[in-house]
Amino acid sequence: MKPLSFLATLLAAGAVAVSLTIDPPTTFNPAAYAGWETYGGHPDATRYSSLTQINTGNVKDLKVAWTYRTGEIDTTNKSQIQCQPIVVDGVVYATSSRLNVLALDGATGRQIWRTNLSKAWSGPNSWAGTNRGVTYWADGTDRRIFVAAGNYLFCLNAADGQPVTSFGDGGRIDLQKAHDYHKEQFFIVANTPGIIYKDLIIMGMRLSEGLDAAPGHIRAFDVRTGKRRWIFHTIPHPGEPGFETWKDKTAYKKIGGANNWAGMSLDEKRGIVYVPTGSATYDFWGGYRKGDNLYANCLLALDAATGKKLWHFQAVHHDVWDRDFPANPTLATIRKDGKTIDAVAQISKQGMVYLFDRVTGKPVFPIKETPVPSVSTVPGEELSKTQPIPTLPEPFMRMSFTEGDIIDISPEHHAEILAKFKDMDPHHLFAPPSQRGIVLFPGMDGGGEWGGAAYDPETNLLYVNANEMPWAIKMVPNPTLTATGPHARALSLYASNCANCHGLDRKGNGGAFPNLTVLKGKRTPDEVGTVLKQGKGAMPAFAHLSDDDRRALVAYLLDLKSTEPTRVAGGSNRAEATPSVPTKGVSTPGVEKKEVEGETPLKAPYVMTGYMRFVTKDGYPAIKPPWGTLSAINLATGKRVWQVPLGDFPELTAKGIPKTGTENYGGPAVTAGGLVFIGASRDEKMHAFDKKTGELLWEAPLPAGGYATPAVYQAGGKQFVVIACGGGKMGTRSGDSYVAFALP
Repeated sequence: MKPLSFLATLLAAGAVAVSLTIDPPTTFNPAAYAGWETYGGHPDATRYSSLTQINTGNVKDLKVAWTYRTGEIDTTNKSQIQCQPIVVDGVVYATSSRLNVLALDGATGRQIWRTNLSKAWSGPNSWAGTNRGVTYWADGTDRRIFVAAGNYLFCLNAADGQPVTSFGDGGRIDLQKAHDYHKEQFFIVANTPGIIYKDLIIMGMRLSEGLDAAPGHIRAFDVRTGKRRWIFHTIPHPGEPGFETWKDKTAYKKIGGANNWAGMSLDEKRGIVYVPTGSATYDFWGGYRKGDNLYANCLLALDAATGKKLWHFQAVHHDVWDRDFPANPTLATIRKDGKTIDAVAQISKQGMVYLFDRVTGKPVFPIKETPVPSVSTVPGEELSKTQPIPTLPEPFMRMSFTEGDIIDISPEHHAEILAKFKDMDPHHLFAPPSQRGIVLFPGMDGGGEWGGAAYDPETNLLYVNANEMPWAIKMVPNPTLTATGPHARALSLYASNCANCHGLDRKGNGGAFPNLTVLKGKRTPDEVGTVLKQGKGAMPAFAHLSDDDRRALVAYLLDLKSTEPTRVAGGSNRAEATPSVPTKGVSTPGVEKKEVEGETPLKAPYVMTGYMRFVTKDGYPAIKPPWGTLSAINLATGKRVWQVPLGDFPELTAKGIPKTGTENYGGPAVTAGGLVFIGASRDEKMHAFDKKTGELLWEAPLPAGGYATPAVYQAGGKQFVVIACGGGKMGTRSGDSYVAFALP
């Protein structure tokens, strides 16, 4: 088997490295980057280490220094560990797949303490789901670890892992409270650590992506007491700037999202916190939220002490593609045209980098409002006529998917995808979701994703990995609006809480989201109900659902055929009727007539059939390789310096196909030793690349996929690189390890 034109594609993508000569910034203090005490390495999220013991000359000699196993592998439900550890005074602080909090000796991996949050608070573990790290704060001998789990923010003594009982209610606060929202029972998982500014911890949250979501307001809490100190309304209230961008002036009472789930960055000297936000809900049909929808899809610069907005930039107007900003931004000091600029760089799912003066918010390179397709075939939708496109920096992945881009590793693969491609609407970066279906490329998970980027202050280079994975989106009339029979209520609950991941047809998406049609006979009602209530593996808890709602869902999932509603959810266009489309408020068709806390909840008349990767029958992406890349971008010039494939499919390499790259999750770390470290790839390897050329200098197998960002630190006089090996994504095996590498 030979690729038809893969080598040409790879060369066009910039896989061949070029020489590099760049002036470093005029001010840089290497000593400030010798540790790794914050998510992203440092408050500026550079993921940079000034350590040099491991370098381009000796990296080939790296060996496993220690391995710590949590003992929590869950192969059935695909447990994961996405945590980037922090390291303080030689102690590694991290989390397990079940959200136990760990303190490990950085030199040996020996456990110092381990805190089971559920046992500490005498309750079941109802906050399962992925967690990406912890936050550290100290004032003299008072040293604290903050960790978010479910709707709680916990405060632990850094010395022994015991609750700090003076914080909140016995050592925790409920993030569903003090939210300036009329409801307190809503889905929330604060999976990314907060950021510390003086005596404040500033928090975002992950929310539902349906119309049941709460607004994603940003809050700061006192690190000693847990009391709320300020709040920024990401969906503006009357009288606040941005309120005018919502045509429905009651939207702030009923529309959710615009949340920060990706983490934040901090300019400590200036006291500015940079907050990227996600889309407003419902993600894929915006008829209830007409207008540009500030402050969804924004990079916010807030006064860290007060929460006052200093400036903002919106990357997507009226988002219907789930184009959340996926990672905390990176602060950089660059030399451009003979001037020093303190900048902030924000990567995106779209495969773009937005670069701003971090004080003024002025783009370093022009960003142009560009006409885009704006006529939707889905009734009730009103799209923006333009979207902001940066002229520079150059994108770190392809921006289009045409017939000429279809996978060509074999004629059979090409023919399979071509037939499906011709049955969908033509691709555009901002093609409106439709009932016929569109290819979303870059896909749901990027482009850039939550692993974030790394920045090297020595070279002005930004390092970012990308998924070149197309996804398929199809809109269908909401089946819950016309469903009757015993499961009508459960169907509504399923569509709101489960369908985005598992599909309206419940068949899932390969190894990413399990097929739920096979549960009957394999799981008992008690087992399914427990998972819904407590979560398991990567699935978060749905503790906000009532007992009756959970029982209804269990019955639907386990006994659908015997008591079937007259309308069944599915992924086709064969709907027998089209629901009427609301035009004003909530007193219109398309609304369930059920009172919840005095308010009628909204229901979208059209819904997306599920998060579906566009792949061949054997799981390869529908586009020509490369399918995963690592790029270096010069922030001073905006030009991409090099790009290489990240990851490999051994079975394709064995057939003579050049290295393809793979879908990847987790980000890079860069060092003064000349190296970029990254796991992330589906082939379950750890890699080290030459930061100047992109040459692969070293790789090593991991016990499971390293779908996390590594941390670089020093302990006992040695330099270490540690990564969580939790696996569990993309159909790969789950793991339970932290693995640290060092020189012999």
